[in-house]
Amino acid sequence: MTESPLRKVKLWQPDIDWERRKDGTILVWQNGTLNDYPEKLSVKIHEWAKKTPDTTWMAERGPDGDWQRVSFAQMLAHIRAIGQALLDLNLSVERPLVILSANSVGHALMALGAQYVGVPSAAIAPAYALASGEYGKLVSVRDQITPGAVYAEDTTPFAPAIAEVFAGLPVLGKAGEGRAMDWEALLATPVTDAVDKANAAVGLDTIAKFLFTSGTTGSPKAVIQTQRMMCANMEQVTDCYAFLRDEPPIILDWAPWNHVAAGNLVFNAAIWNGGTFYIDGGRPTPQMMPETIRNLREVGTNWYFNVPFGYEMLVEAMEEDEELAKAFFGNLKLKYYAGAAMATHTWEALDRLAVRTTGERIQLATGLGATETAPFAIFNTDPDAAPGNLGVPAKEVILKLVPTEGKWEARVKGPNVTPGYWRQPQLTADAFDEEGFYCLGDALKFADPEDPSKGFFFDGRVAENFKLSTGTWVGVGALRAKLTDALGGYVRDAVIVGEGEDYLGALLVPFRPAIEKLVPGGEELRDDLLFGHEVLHKELARRLKAYNQTATGSSLRVPRALMMLEPLSIEKGEVTDKGSVNQRAVRAQRQDLVAAIYDGDKRVIDSTKE
Repeated sequence: MTESPLRKVKLWQPDIDWERRKDGTILVWQNGTLNDYPEKLSVKIHEWAKKTPDTTWMAERGPDGDWQRVSFAQMLAHIRAIGQALLDLNLSVERPLVILSANSVGHALMALGAQYVGVPSAAIAPAYALASGEYGKLVSVRDQITPGAVYAEDTTPFAPAIAEVFAGLPVLGKAGEGRAMDWEALLATPVTDAVDKANAAVGLDTIAKFLFTSGTTGSPKAVIQTQRMMCANMEQVTDCYAFLRDEPPIILDWAPWNHVAAGNLVFNAAIWNGGTFYIDGGRPTPQMMPETIRNLREVGTNWYFNVPFGYEMLVEAMEEDEELAKAFFGNLKLKYYAGAAMATHTWEALDRLAVRTTGERIQLATGLGATETAPFAIFNTDPDAAPGNLGVPAKEVILKLVPTEGKWEARVKGPNVTPGYWRQPQLTADAFDEEGFYCLGDALKFADPEDPSKGFFFDGRVAENFKLSTGTWVGVGALRAKLTDALGGYVRDAVIVGEGEDYLGALLVPFRPAIEKLVPGGEELRDDLLFGHEVLHKELARRLKAYNQTATGSSLRVPRALMMLEPLSIEKGEVTDKGSVNQRAVRAQRQDLVAAIYDGDKRVIDSTKE
């Protein structure tokens, strides 16, 4: 595929420099500085409401299936009215707004209305409030930020959680019982000079929102997101994806706004560059992927984000639907992914389908960041880089690599890094080193040990790695990516087990669409029969054996594996709502499956047997 031309797109040309210290630490940075950026996101809202007032800022499907649109001018008027209403409710940084429901135009307007007048909002994973009475994480959220009001698009499904966790607070929404005012009345709130005064007081260090970590290692933590973080990060993103300055993004996205990649990067990109955001009511599941496909046929996106699992499902659909491929690739300038490693076969399939459809390859990019970095700190746009290369630091970000247990632990400093966790000074202190670098908790590996400008590969979460009984360290991140790739698309992730054992094993997360094609009559089988089918197990054993023949050392060989029948649980912290798997949480919650691998259970896929 590399001989096929690459579709032209204007991207950065980073000039990378580095320094090796006497203690072995390496600093890496990009020469040059960012362009000047405004002190608050609302400056951009005003800019586009004046320049392109009638351009659609955001659209979502209405009850009739048609797109309901909100222009930049309408958005500005709405958020000023909402800002006034929130001031009337005495909301403030000490009494912020909690948003319980999923992505919607209403959700977006509420968050921006709060932001406009200096009131933080906190979008919470809906699962926390829909967990059948298990509201522990929601209570933790409440106690950390002491909210002053609650928003839900439709209050009805959230009523039990609101009554138990947020009793006495005013409730806002578009539908449902118990609302403090109708949506139309909210948008008609008369705006006073208090809104202008409040907006004028918003500056770089004003808290724009709280984004909660996934809580997979304990209670969710409220990560402060300032205007400086968001505006600097948007300028970093636009410096990297330079074509957005000349071609406003047309975005179709499903990823939840309670996560930083979608809630900051994708959401803010439309505002920053005068683009249009179409809310995708689908998501990468067998039940909801048809809605994404429907939307992709209609929206000529030029800048597309998804998680690797989403791309896998899209590839499956485009293999059999040439018209879908034409619609997807037709206007596309750049596609990118985050949240997990992408399997090589998915990467190659995207290239192959693009060339088959358009005669050109289309740039696939990725990066590395965290909720604490707003999000991306490292970007890759090198078309010749190997799959999985995370790239180099953004402008004004310094990457610090500290030698730790044979790996390079990554730390970062820059204007996009959080000042800390709300009301948790000790957690904040623990997250930064003595020089003020935020400790990502990730290990990186040089693409070229002699040249940091060639980028870096993810080398595992420092906290996820463990030792075998021999004392050999296992780098989980890199291993799970290699193993998932070797299993040829039949699994979408792997949880590596074997701490304190003589050899490694893996719990496999199945990818049903691919398995159905392998197993005769697979579409008609229940999960337990399909995922335990002899044909599948033989194929996985064959692939596992082939992988192990190329693996060097006990820290890479995985002789045994087990398919997981029960889906990963958001409530138990095993997976986030965008599909990122927490290794330690799964190992802790599924100890019976881990034990089965080492007890010779008949369900185990054993590559050592003929």
